[in-house]
Amino acid sequence: MSDRPADPRTAALRDEAAEAIRAATTLEAVEALRLAWLGKSGRLQDVLRGIGALPPAERGPAGKAANEAKGAIEALLAERLEALRTAREASLADTEWVDATQAAATTRVARGLVHPLAAMRRELEDLCLAMGFEVLDGPWVEDERHNFEALNIPRDHPARDNQDTTWLEGGLLLRTHTSPVQIRAMETRKPPIRAVAIGRVFRHEALDASHENTFHQIEGILVDEDVHVGHLVFTLRTLLSEVFRKDVEVRLRPSFFPFTEPSFEMDVRCLVCGGAGCPVCKRTGWVELLGCGLIHPNVLKAGGIDPARWSGFAFGLGVDRLCMMRHAIDDIRHFAAGDVRFLAQFAGGLHG
Repeated sequence: MSDRPADPRTAALRDEAAEAIRAATTLEAVEALRLAWLGKSGRLQDVLRGIGALPPAERGPAGKAANEAKGAIEALLAERLEALRTAREASLADTEWVDATQAAATTRVARGLVHPLAAMRRELEDLCLAMGFEVLDGPWVEDERHNFEALNIPRDHPARDNQDTTWLEGGLLLRTHTSPVQIRAMETRKPPIRAVAIGRVFRHEALDASHENTFHQIEGILVDEDVHVGHLVFTLRTLLSEVFRKDVEVRLRPSFFPFTEPSFEMDVRCLVCGGAGCPVCKRTGWVELLGCGLIHPNVLKAGGIDPARWSGFAFGLGVDRLCMMRHAIDDIRHFAAGDVRFLAQFAGGLHG
């Protein structure tokens, strides 16, 4: 090295640093040397801190020599970094090259499939959002108040016997419908309210072609001023025409639900057999698709809403049955069977 500092100690440090820098083979090693020599706790700082203890006549030359050594070390570090970066870039042609002329792999990679129920749920969410409804979710494990009492189903009401409830410890239960979400929506929101809940529900019942103990429902409510049955029918016809992508034949039957008054059942002409009769429609030609009605005043009160000012409608239907109608599936148990052959039939347009 040229222009060696006059201070022997500084000259020795400078030579030692130069030797270490020349031996560094990686960018990380060079950075470590920079910290070791020029950092706040580096070896050159020790020299600078010791200048104050020297006789006054020696302080100036010693400080000059230390600064010259610092500049020289910085230049050596920069030179070594540049050399290592150049070598690294030159090696990329050998270590990370890509043959752009190589043919694409011929092995077809298997792709996962979206379950038909998941696809139906996504479609329903999009349709409801487009119709101005908020999509909500709620817990699977419910309490009696939200699952029954707030829905105008007291402890001694016979409707509880029809729910086939799966009870848990501590008075909790697996929700038997998505209706508890409408109570939670009314408790946490102020009218006007437009909301739907889509999710899994549980019933302790025997299985057959149209009944499962675990299935999916969509529950919808609209609360506003002067809501009537006409609004309900229009909303449901619009929703079903979009789901089935064509006009479908439906019929309304008077019914009873504790949480609506008046209450209706809506049936759809079986799209599996066209009305001729099959296991899905129990040989009747019609499939019970949904229950609906105007929200009972007691339910509005339970949700903290004044029924003297506000009214609303509610509807609930099975997502599984909608999917069965859409794809002419003759047994609801196929959805949970885990048979890849069944799922493979829905490969078109259902890729994840």
